[in-house]
Amino acid sequence: MLRTVTSHLSLDVRTPLEMHLAVAVADGSYDRTEVLTVRHEDGLLDVLEVKTGNGGRMHRVLAPAGRVVVDYQATVLGAADAPPLEDLDLIELRRPSRYADSDRLLAFARDQFGDLTGRPLLDAVADWVHGHVTYSPGSSLPTDGATDTLLKRRGVCRDFAHLTVALMRACDVPARLVSVYAPGLKPMDFHAVAEAFVDDRWQVVDATRLAPVGTLLRIATGRDATDTAFLSHYGGSLSLRSMTVTASVKDAADDDGAGCLR
Repeated sequence: MLRTVTSHLSLDVRTPLEMHLAVAVADGSYDRTEVLTVRHEDGLLDVLEVKTGNGGRMHRVLAPAGRVVVDYQATVLGAADAPPLEDLDLIELRRPSRYADSDRLLAFARDQFGDLTGRPLLDAVADWVHGHVTYSPGSSLPTDGATDTLLKRRGVCRDFAHLTVALMRACDVPARLVSVYAPGLKPMDFHAVAEAFVDDRWQVVDATRLAPVGTLLRIATGRDATDTAFLSHYGGSLSLRSMTVTASVKDAADDDGAGCLR
């Protein structure tokens, strides 16, 4: 399987700041070629790579005021091995987090999903979210969590993923959010899916069902969007002028929707 992805961000930096980018494909057991450039109107800026969990790579940039353009391109041949299980995952990823407030959904989750376990539970949660939440760009706030999505019954991919993660945690299953490039996604953008530890392995579901699961390419993995945002900044201010994301695949394997994120 050959996947090609790109992202382009055009930013207006109003005052100097520290910028963190999570746009690069995660490390994995595949062949990868890539180029990341961050260019200020006065020239290229230095980029420092910082390793994060599950193969993720965050890039830190000190940006002066002015126009800043980020360009990333990667070609990935093959598929990654199944992500390993860290001992802490079984503890930390059962707990509520900022946007996956599972402690507020305990009674609902247990009433709704009863005694289901393993993959049947994960499928039932994803089916419920897909059937009861409407995908509606612009309908949610960046500060919305899983409970907000449950009440509003609408949102975007991160809202679907947060609700899926929170419901799984409310059923005592470790779950996390993964940002991905998603060949076949419509509309094309950075995408978010849920990953849960069931049947002794990490398994991914996309409750939006907007892209084939078998072609997804991992970027960042974390408790929720706090850990996986494609752009964050500190010590100054900026505005996003424009963003373009592309993802394509050749020779994709059949997707049964039940495997690991590759």
